Amino acid sequence: MQQTDLADPQPKPDEPATPDEAPPAEPTALPEELTTPSEESTAPSEESTAPSEEPTASSGDESDRAVLEDSADSTGKPPGRVRRLVRSPRFQTGLTVLACVIVFAALLYPNVLKRLNPGGFARIPIEAGLGIALLILVPRRVRVVLASIGGIVLGLLIIEKSLDMGWFETLARPFDPILDWELLGDAYGFARDVYGPGWAYAAIAGIALLVLLVPALTTWAVLRVAALLGRFRKISAYTAGGVTAVWLVALLLGLQIVPKVPVAARSTVTYAWDRVTQAKAGIANEAKFAEEVKVDPFKDTPGDKLLTALRGKDVIFTFVESYGRNALEAPELAPGVNAVLAQGTTKLQQSGFAGRSGWLTSPTFGGNSWLAHSTLLSGLWINNQGRYRNLTASDRLTIPYSFKRAGWDTVSVMPGATRAWPEGTFYGYNRVWDSRNLGYQGPKFSWAPMPDQYTLKQFTELEYKKPGRQPLMVEMPLVSSHTPWAPIPEFIEWDAVGDGSVYADIAKNQKTKAETWAFSRRVKKAYGDSIEYTLTTLIDWVKNYADDNLVLVFLGDHQPSKAVSGENASHDVPITIVTKDGALLERMNAWNWSEGLKPATDAPVWPMNTFRDQFLTTFGSQSTPH
Repeated sequence: MQQTDLADPQPKPDEPATPDEAPPAEPTALPEELTTPSEESTAPSEESTAPSEEPTASSGDESDRAVLEDSADSTGKPPGRVRRLVRSPRFQTGLTVLACVIVFAALLYPNVLKRLNPGGFARIPIEAGLGIALLILVPRRVRVVLASIGGIVLGLLIIEKSLDMGWFETLARPFDPILDWELLGDAYGFARDVYGPGWAYAAIAGIALLVLLVPALTTWAVLRVAALLGRFRKISAYTAGGVTAVWLVALLLGLQIVPKVPVAARSTVTYAWDRVTQAKAGIANEAKFAEEVKVDPFKDTPGDKLLTALRGKDVIFTFVESYGRNALEAPELAPGVNAVLAQGTTKLQQSGFAGRSGWLTSPTFGGNSWLAHSTLLSGLWINNQGRYRNLTASDRLTIPYSFKRAGWDTVSVMPGATRAWPEGTFYGYNRVWDSRNLGYQGPKFSWAPMPDQYTLKQFTELEYKKPGRQPLMVEMPLVSSHTPWAPIPEFIEWDAVGDGSVYADIAKNQKTKAETWAFSRRVKKAYGDSIEYTLTTLIDWVKNYADDNLVLVFLGDHQPSKAVSGENASHDVPITIVTKDGALLERMNAWNWSEGLKPATDAPVWPMNTFRDQFLTTFGSQSTPH
């Protein structure tokens, strides 16, 4: 683009300037500081026909005197020191430089925490060149409007990217501006549990303040920069061309100062576009999911054809919180967890039980356990809150409902639930036990309202050993391994569990959450200890309480957060089926799962949503042993 295309149009010598070329009045909406007294008296306006855009030194001296004269109050007294400082040209120049820095930083602000470093800002944003070109081409009033909108958008993008940082660290995905707002309560709960309610409240207040201040600050900065561009349009045109040219060279050469971070940045435009696309995809996904729910080969299967191979069995599905592939393969975790699994395999074999293990790919990571539960039980991929709400509002046949249709007594044991759970009706449970009716009288451990050993003991007394009962189908999440992994209960003798008050002394001897999260190695060790505790408890329960009719399915819901799993961890979780019935294990031969409680590294990996159909097919009347 030629410079003359952007320069101010000049009237012919013998023609008067048109109204459009006359200097327009300052809009009252502009903040006072955008135009300093010295600029008003010396700097030519954007529409000026003066041959030079730069104020002379003499005019600057005069403007300095004008500042002092104009700022005197009605009594004739000179202005105070603070006012003189604020109105001085040097201070106003400093504000303009600050505004430029804010806009530059906002354009390069990342949405991944590891890029929030000096190297992440050693880049050239193409948005700077495009923005300068746009602002100097439009009339002044339009420029003010565009700058205001741009500043607000920049501020909102900074907030969105900051949320992305937190979501990437915990859930390994960006924040969904449509669906994820209700998950902020979980984030607050984590901060409260780790650092206490005082710090959690302070964090909320700080975040609320930033939500108000950041858009205001970016809007002020963009308006001030826009005013500067309007006063010096020719220089601004050269600047826009130079930024664009250097950006193109960096793009074509693939220049990088930080590895995998190109100098030629276009992150703001692409990020905003991705968010718009994400919103559109979410709307389309709603319609797509409505069709997916309707496709169900088992929807109309009569009860006498469902789960025929499991007649007379008690089938328990146990989700072990945060039990991911990382627990079995990470060097700092695997020795302890694998030792528990190896000893458990031997212990259960001595009692007549055998296990088969494989891998499932969870739809979630680091949290949102209910998405994994619903995926496994419904046979649909539930990876966000929208799909979850639509699922629970449908008539999809779930695994619990198929057991209920086939004559089982279906029960949910939810030790982590602290209020009513209406979704239990959708899944098909006859009864729900939770933290309000399990009778626990001990202290809270980590996130869990009660230890897993207490949950299993109460389930045994309330349901499993109840005389004359029907065969049970049970879903029972075990939650002692839920983040933040402090304090962690200890395994004790079953007879000593009682009402849970025995755990008071145990909790006193544990590290606090704040102490645990002070060091990453402590966090990883605490996570490993929590998995070992839950697996030890579950295996010992099978050994001591299970009868010959038990079929136990235990699996992880998702991997632990990045604080434990690190970068680029998979979504894989272990799954194991334990039974004394060899005929059931023969039916699973085609699955090619590993023997024992630990899946081999190369054992089959299924998407979690495929498990329902595989399970119903293998153990239904349409299946034959392999």
